[in-house]
Amino acid sequence: MKVEFAPRSVPLQRRLQTAAVVQWVFSFLGLAPCCIAAFIALLFTRFWLLSALYAVWWVIDRDQPRKGGRRVQFLRNGAVWRHMRDYFPITLVKTAELDPRQNYLLGFHPHGVLAAGAFLNFCTEASGFSTLFPGITPHLMMLSLWFRVPFFRDYLMSGGLVASDKESASHVLQRPGGGNLLAIIVGGAQEALDARPGSCTLVLRNRKGFVRLAIQHGTPLVPAFSFGENNLFDQVRNPKGSWLRWIQHRLQRVMGISLPLFHARGIFQYSFGLVPYRRPICTVVGKPIPVQKRQKPSEEEVNQVHEKYLTELSKLFEEHKAQYNVPADSHLEFI
Repeated sequence: MKVEFAPRSVPLQRRLQTAAVVQWVFSFLGLAPCCIAAFIALLFTRFWLLSALYAVWWVIDRDQPRKGGRRVQFLRNGAVWRHMRDYFPITLVKTAELDPRQNYLLGFHPHGVLAAGAFLNFCTEASGFSTLFPGITPHLMMLSLWFRVPFFRDYLMSGGLVASDKESASHVLQRPGGGNLLAIIVGGAQEALDARPGSCTLVLRNRKGFVRLAIQHGTPLVPAFSFGENNLFDQVRNPKGSWLRWIQHRLQRVMGISLPLFHARGIFQYSFGLVPYRRPICTVVGKPIPVQKRQKPSEEEVNQVHEKYLTELSKLFEEHKAQYNVPADSHLEFI
């Protein structure tokens, strides 16, 4: 099941769609340093009180990213996200019902370069998440580093983003009454380094923390694969063992982000730039995998559930790949 949207007039809509995507790319690549610069610059103007008051608020509110964030429904429903959806376009497909009386942990694959599908599907209502999954509130985990940036942290939380640490995950998964979905981009920054068109490689073989978390809370695991996520950008060649890959891994260890060198098209030309290609993304959400609750699961229990998750994710990929123009000889590779 998926939500269909009516077509729009071409010339003006295409410009609006491109503008929406440009602002989204900027928000991830340039908004954070701009927020830091604005915060510091205000201190040296007659508006210094704004930064001072925000600093006080920042200290008082410092734990909010680990306590479910602070979503703003008005911003999640903004027209800009619908334009962004139509640019690619991006669709969300449901293959099974999610019981709103339960909480869920969703594994999102692949990361892609900027995780466009994850952001639009779980941090906005543009693809109709609430219509497809009534009674379910989505939360998407993001690197905790970004929640230390003034002003930017509030922008992130408004969409439903939460800090990517155990405390934050536990807060969502143990909420009474159910109806919460925690989405984790399991491959993370390391997987982004292999995000290029046609890639089916997932950093998942030794990623078992999310499985252990699900077992500890007795939370069903939901696999999700985003077809087309890796097709939005080209990436500078960085084979394993190359100097570029070495630098990217070092940055990842120090900063937590890997900084893939990507490129696609420009705003007014199609040869080179940082604007993603107009290529469709379809995020398919699989059926929940029941998990038996264990406060201290053994390695064997974690491995068993992890293997079942890999099997279900592979099955989801194989069942839908033909529909999204993935070659028949392409299969998921777990590293």
